[in-house]
Amino acid sequence: MIKFRILFIGFLFVFLIIIIKLVSFQISSNSNYSNYFKTSKIFPKRGKIFDRNKQPLAVNQTLYRLAIEPQKIKDVNNFINELAPLLKIDHASLEAKIDRTKQWQLIKTTLSKETMSKVTQLKQTGIIFEEESNRYYPEASLAAHLIGFVGKNSENDPVGYFGVEGYYNKDLSGLPGLLRSERDLSNNPIFAGTQEMLEAEDGRDLFLTIDKAVQMIIKGRLKKAMKIYQVREGCVIVVDPLNLEVLGLSCLPDFDAEEYYKFDETFYKNSALTNLYEPGSTFKPLIVAAAIQEKAIKPNDIYNETGPLQFGEYQIQTWNNKYEGKISITRILEKSSNVGMVYIGEKLGNKKIYEYLNDYGFGKKTDIDLQGEFVNQIKPFNNWYPIDFATATFGQGIAVTPLQMIKAFASLINGGQLLQPHVVRQINNKGEVRNIQKKLVKKVLGTQTSNIIKKMLQSTVENGEISWAIPKGYLMGGKTGTAQVAIKGHYDPSKTIASFIGFAPVSNPKFLTLVILKEPKTSQWGSETAAPLFFEIAKDLIVYYNIAPEQ
Repeated sequence: MIKFRILFIGFLFVFLIIIIKLVSFQISSNSNYSNYFKTSKIFPKRGKIFDRNKQPLAVNQTLYRLAIEPQKIKDVNNFINELAPLLKIDHASLEAKIDRTKQWQLIKTTLSKETMSKVTQLKQTGIIFEEESNRYYPEASLAAHLIGFVGKNSENDPVGYFGVEGYYNKDLSGLPGLLRSERDLSNNPIFAGTQEMLEAEDGRDLFLTIDKAVQMIIKGRLKKAMKIYQVREGCVIVVDPLNLEVLGLSCLPDFDAEEYYKFDETFYKNSALTNLYEPGSTFKPLIVAAAIQEKAIKPNDIYNETGPLQFGEYQIQTWNNKYEGKISITRILEKSSNVGMVYIGEKLGNKKIYEYLNDYGFGKKTDIDLQGEFVNQIKPFNNWYPIDFATATFGQGIAVTPLQMIKAFASLINGGQLLQPHVVRQINNKGEVRNIQKKLVKKVLGTQTSNIIKKMLQSTVENGEISWAIPKGYLMGGKTGTAQVAIKGHYDPSKTIASFIGFAPVSNPKFLTLVILKEPKTSQWGSETAAPLFFEIAKDLIVYYNIAPEQ
């Protein structure tokens, strides 16, 4: 009987301990449920980026994150001595990262497979490896401003910044998945516990309008020209004027997308979208075309160019202060006469000048599918003075972005269509393809006006003040520009922005190219710096696209 009572009391004692443990577990579970269900984010694979010919521009490579379970490390000193050299972390920094009171700590990210293998061979306890997808750019900085880069947000999640990576971040990122697993009090997974998974949805692949070969041509030519002409900054844009697909865009200096963190933030900005400049004489064809469209002038109308024009305290003269007397409207473009342009502006009228500035898209975003576009508003019509309208006719006193300029100019040679530029032509979502079509913003000019201005621009190239190396048998059109740099409300006569905008062939343009060189030192004139660069690029593009001669 006594033995039975002792056994019964022992049983009650064990049962009481079990009850206390269960109550303790229940209270702890209710107060801190996350101790027993751990939710982990499953990162999707980021979509890849290709050029128009399916050449990879941005892909993913597998790297590794190294985390530790400090409480499982047997010998901390030995652990530090063996791992620090492999991880390229100094001993003191690695020691500071290890907190023995914690169950899990992230130590190092973006480890290569080779480094991961070397660490594994050490056979240290308490080490955890997790795969992570890292962005890799096979062509390095070839198209850095176009592509952008992938960085981290405040929660250490990958996020695209600038260019295509930034603009299409949601498409490229996909949707993360979730893994919810039941854990015990020591935070170890329970084998028979609840496991819930929501699978990740990988990002979409993008196929760009960009042609890698064109990009290589313009960047290589631009780098060489900047060295020859001692240029501080340069930019080249090539588009298909018939649909405004961007075939290539290179602005220098740029940055390395994989090591973006080594560059100042100013390098990330794409000057084609963000930098304002006064276009100078490249702007003149826009005003001429508007005046032709409004029937204010005809190409063969005569203007008597006798000398400078006075506007109050301001005097407008030709670039070389030479005057030819009676000249045609076409000749005004050929010799880039500022006083002749003022005459055309007067025939067009101030109200129409202002209307066409808006019709061409100045003062508005181009809405290109790249992150970071900046726009400068055109001041209200009532705030313009007569001198403002006069100088606007030859591209001074008005600030535009390079992308606005090439968008507007394309309408002169494509039949008068103002189109929205774009750099993505196709989005692929698990084999489901969405093609990006050309988008008409508005019809600015008539087809007849477009044909007339193309012929005038051909004549401008052939009969300009300087003879250029035009490939034999080919007809090209274009216009030079030289604008002084505005500093604190005044122009610095020693600093200019040299530019040239041109196209080929004249009858059916395959490409339109804008070249901008900021503050060239060898010569201030666009005709002697930007124009030669354009013709070098044009010759390369004629060969690449196998364009047949017109003559």
